[in-house]
Amino acid sequence: MSRRMLAILTLTCAVAVGNIYFPQAIGPLVAAGLHLPPDAGALVVTATQAGYTAGIVLLVPLGDRLPHRPFLVTLLALTALALLAAGCAPALPPLVAASALVGLATVAAQVVGPLAAGLVAADRRGAVLGTLLSGSTGGMLLARTFSGTLGEWLGWRAPYLVAAALALLLAAGLAVTVPVTAPSTRRRYPALLAEPLRLLRAGPELRRSCLYQAAVFAGFSAVWTCLALLLTGPAYGLGTQAVGMLALVGAATMLCTPVAGRLVDRVGPDPVNLVCMLGVLVSAAVLTAGSLGGTAGLAALTLGTLLLDVAMQCGMVANQARVYALRPDARGRLNTAYMTCAYLGGSAGSWLGVRVWNAAGWRGVCALAGLLAAVALTRHLRGYRRQGCARKRATRAVPGAVRPPGPGAATTVSGVSSPPQRSQVIVGTTGAPQPVCTSRSGGPWSAR
Repeated sequence: MSRRMLAILTLTCAVAVGNIYFPQAIGPLVAAGLHLPPDAGALVVTATQAGYTAGIVLLVPLGDRLPHRPFLVTLLALTALALLAAGCAPALPPLVAASALVGLATVAAQVVGPLAAGLVAADRRGAVLGTLLSGSTGGMLLARTFSGTLGEWLGWRAPYLVAAALALLLAAGLAVTVPVTAPSTRRRYPALLAEPLRLLRAGPELRRSCLYQAAVFAGFSAVWTCLALLLTGPAYGLGTQAVGMLALVGAATMLCTPVAGRLVDRVGPDPVNLVCMLGVLVSAAVLTAGSLGGTAGLAALTLGTLLLDVAMQCGMVANQARVYALRPDARGRLNTAYMTCAYLGGSAGSWLGVRVWNAAGWRGVCALAGLLAAVALTRHLRGYRRQGCARKRATRAVPGAVRPPGPGAATTVSGVSSPPQRSQVIVGTTGAPQPVCTSRSGGPWSAR
């Protein structure tokens, strides 16, 4: 893949993802403009994320069935129309409906990911995914920042209209730059829709990746949905522009995700996931101090949101690298299963975050984010424990063994030479073949 092509695909991710996040910064403006309670604007955020989840389920699997170029152009054109409808909505119900349509159509980034993964070698996949995610992060940050600023100057409708124009311009650019690709499957649409569920049932690696991202992203969405309520409330009394400016601290994520991708290529996704989950826990603790108000509270919010953004996005790089390595011929459907779970978690987090905010305030929201990260971390550590127990059982199966012999090597037990062990090859989480020796007692040794 050329640098020019990677840049174009990264820009596509930025524009598409930005459409999901800019409503977070203008929620209070939407509520004020439509003469509604302050927390009513959160319905727009929830509807957009729910529509995005539906788009991942219904549209992203078509990336394995249709040529990528016309598919991407069509998605962006539909996104522009939905944004235009949202910007012209006269009341909350049509705005919520149009926001759901925006989310449904703006799934281009989820088509670009599998496309890019198939255009590069396996040892560069993490780095490329990290670059694409840095574009998504940039789109998210710029969307929050400029939507808050633009909304303050020109009203809440202006960000929707500007986003519609950007989507149309990008659709025109993709029509002449994206390479022609052949579909990886000829399955009918109903079979494509059913495939992600079958992949989830049959794939433990896919299931745990989905759990990690759903839990972390739920906490992430809860924090960012309620952050506007905190900053514009009595504790700070700031405008929505402050939400956008605070989001700029997450620009460091754009530098961190490519580094995380290279680490995934080098050491695998599991160690990166572990560090990211711990980072979310630390961020939740730091964000709690934001309830103090004043300069100290703003400093805590700045540091906490930075840690949260970096940890969530770098963890996503690790999860996607693990998922895309499972079945190269079904990356679109694998991504559908993964991202559906992730954005169901995000939608639930936005919905639950507002309710926790009403019941327990900002500290309750931070506790919710920490609890969700702890759930993911517990599952991850249990996996490490099971792997350690399996290695111990394998070592005890051959007395005196210090490390497992290579495939096909003979072993000596109590002075008696045994025949060479059978070996098989499995595909690990990074997609690389890994030899596994099976002893006579059945204990597996992973030669990692």
